[in-house]
Amino acid sequence: MAVDVGRIVRWMESWAPAELAEPDDKIGLQIGSMRAPVERVAVALDVTDAVVEEAIERGAKLIIAHHPILFRPLTAIRTDRPDGKLLRKLLLNDIAVYASHTNLDVAVGGVNDLLAEALGLEGTKPLKITNVETLYKLATYVPPSHEDAVREAVFAAGAGHIGNYSHCGFTLEGEGTFLPEAGARPFAGELGTLERAAERRFETIVPEGRKDAVVKALLAAHPYEEVAYDLYRLELAGREFGLGRIGTLPRTMELRAFAEHAKAAFGVPTLRYVGEPSAPIRKVAVLGGSGRSFVKHAIRAGADAFVTGDLDHHTAHDALAAGLALVDPGHHIEQIMKAAVAGRLAAVAEAEGWGVEAYASVGSTEPFAFL
Repeated sequence: MAVDVGRIVRWMESWAPAELAEPDDKIGLQIGSMRAPVERVAVALDVTDAVVEEAIERGAKLIIAHHPILFRPLTAIRTDRPDGKLLRKLLLNDIAVYASHTNLDVAVGGVNDLLAEALGLEGTKPLKITNVETLYKLATYVPPSHEDAVREAVFAAGAGHIGNYSHCGFTLEGEGTFLPEAGARPFAGELGTLERAAERRFETIVPEGRKDAVVKALLAAHPYEEVAYDLYRLELAGREFGLGRIGTLPRTMELRAFAEHAKAAFGVPTLRYVGEPSAPIRKVAVLGGSGRSFVKHAIRAGADAFVTGDLDHHTAHDALAAGLALVDPGHHIEQIMKAAVAGRLAAVAEAEGWGVEAYASVGSTEPFAFL
């Protein structure tokens, strides 16, 4: 099946919806056309000249990047300067660029979940809540013969999740009445005759981001010409989404040993840490990228250690005074998203029959060298 950029974007945003991003984040399709055909997709942390050259060599027409290539407003595109040269190269080679940044940080299975998993953290939850999912109740009326088909269709579209449970629904027996008028094509009964039919009221939970898909699936699976259904907002709060993660290690470790563990988990040649080397570490917060402004959240959450990047001298002193250990393996550990996104896209492409290949960009975009 031929696939365009728009289809890949819709898939990415079904996983990491745009509404999860921080307000000023520059996410989305930044270069290219939604209608452009795609047969190969590159996944990268940053869009650098080396990443683009690799995309050209491998025939990729879309780069999914974590860090936006266009983050500040452009006042000019100078092709005699590095940034302008890079944009020109992308445009001349018809390579689209899509950025999934803080929305991928927040998303379930996204960057921060991947980092927490690499550290072996258990019982994780967001470090800072940024979004609470709005829930809706869907109620519809369906003949018994089609109840299973309707139920499975709406579940497959994203309905029916409550906490760690899926396929949650409720059914009640009843009787429906209808009178087919001129022009109607009833599933059962005759024109001009009042009908009474056995029906089942089926109810389930629908998250706000899946409303349209669930209603579309309901209408496609339901046998009636005119489908009666109700969709109303609930006071019940849905899942909490947020930046960073906090959880516990399977066993207590001394800080120095934990720092070595983090170094191995993220494959970095070196890292910095703050705190007494023998301090016991069990409860750990982690946040990909630059986490200076989240130290207070880690302290408030009762973390023994906070793993993040780009920490400065004064922040380190503040954490030390508060009794919070810090482990800084660098900003570049977010590259963990490359293999995860590429693998997830490859699996979806195979399942859906899309003619698309995905690969994790090989080149490192770590700007620092270490002695």
